[in-house]
Amino acid sequence: MEVNPHLTEKAKQDYHLVDRALNGRDQQAYAELMNRYREPVYYMVLRMTGSPADAEDLTIEAFGKAFKNLENYSSKFAFSTWLFRIASNNCIDYLRKRSRSDIFDDDLGEASDYHKQNLLSQDSTPEEEMLRKELLRKIRVVVEKLKPHYRKLVELRYYKEYSYEEIAEQLDLPLGTVKAQLFRAREFMQNLMGDRSL
Repeated sequence: MEVNPHLTEKAKQDYHLVDRALNGRDQQAYAELMNRYREPVYYMVLRMTGSPADAEDLTIEAFGKAFKNLENYSSKFAFSTWLFRIASNNCIDYLRKRSRSDIFDDDLGEASDYHKQNLLSQDSTPEEEMLRKELLRKIRVVVEKLKPHYRKLVELRYYKEYSYEEIAEQLDLPLGTVKAQLFRAREFMQNLMGDRSL
């Protein structure tokens, strides 16, 4: 890729980080790109969703999608423009799905969770169910590869569905530490999910 001479100095620096990440498999370059844009992406998504927990998850997803498709980035544009478009589209997709889910739940009225689950499961084709099971298997393999401390955090948050506050209390950690370490754990998982050997 040729560097677009019309890019700002910061955008040119981003381009060199992308080049290092793609061609040198440089993990530090990925980390630097994330550090540069994690907060701006998070606050954009937060404005769109109104939910800090959703914004945090969607921010990680956006970086995961961007890094997975980094070879599709064109240096005609600033990396930040490309990344924000991915994050915005990802957020819009999420809000559409959530909106459909909310309508579905409202239509069911007072139906029991059991009936909701049965109706939801009927919508899955055998292929979708197989893909879902394969994804769950891969996630469990990835979780097992995490260091014990990170594994515990992920299990409490996503398997037992504890709130951040409950995790902080359970592990006797400051709330900010729990959030930061879960963010780090998800970064590790994103990197591991890119490993085709899983």
